[in-house]
Amino acid sequence: MNERARIEGIFTGTVQDRWPTKPPSAIAKTRRDGPVSLGATGFLGDAQADLAVHGGRGKAVHVYPVAHYARWRRDLGDRAAFAPGGFGENVAVADWTEADVCIGDVMAMGTARVAISQGRQPCWKLSAHVGEDSMAYRVRKTRRTGWYLRVLEGGAVAEGDEMVLLERPNDVWTVHRVATALFDPRADPDDVDALAGMADLDPSWRGVFAERRSEREAVR
Repeated sequence: MNERARIEGIFTGTVQDRWPTKPPSAIAKTRRDGPVSLGATGFLGDAQADLAVHGGRGKAVHVYPVAHYARWRRDLGDRAAFAPGGFGENVAVADWTEADVCIGDVMAMGTARVAISQGRQPCWKLSAHVGEDSMAYRVRKTRRTGWYLRVLEGGAVAEGDEMVLLERPNDVWTVHRVATALFDPRADPDDVDALAGMADLDPSWRGVFAERRSEREAVR
């Protein structure tokens, strides 16, 4: 793995009523010029419509690999959303995908310090935003989820900065591997047990694995 990755864009958005009769969303993001301040719950000027599933300290920043957009265009044709910022991410990154980074990775990002907390579990809003009913399913199936960051130390981040790997406490637990375990109800029980107890994994995903472990133990 390359221990450095270039930031190809920083994006923030506000809550908007996008679809009649459905909840609002802040998935539509705008590219930001110059350094943007990053605090404990995200970039200055960014918002989330439903903090139960997006945002907060554990999911302050969403990162998405630029390389995936060419794959989506190949799969589904050219669409406006298949470009950096198009999936509602805050940071578009080159050089890395989910197979290159691990849960708990600590990184420098601009002048901030961050850690990977979990992958993304997309909902209907991504499908509505892209205009493809199967989009959320396709993201889960392909594991092209991107990943969330928690902010360890605030700072400023700009397009053209780098993300630099500083520490890797869980070197076998790539985001791709963990997402595979999450989306597969028949995942290896040993993987489920390990992830249920992984402190670096955000509670929203760790709790899913803990529940599966408890269900398995209840039927023994």
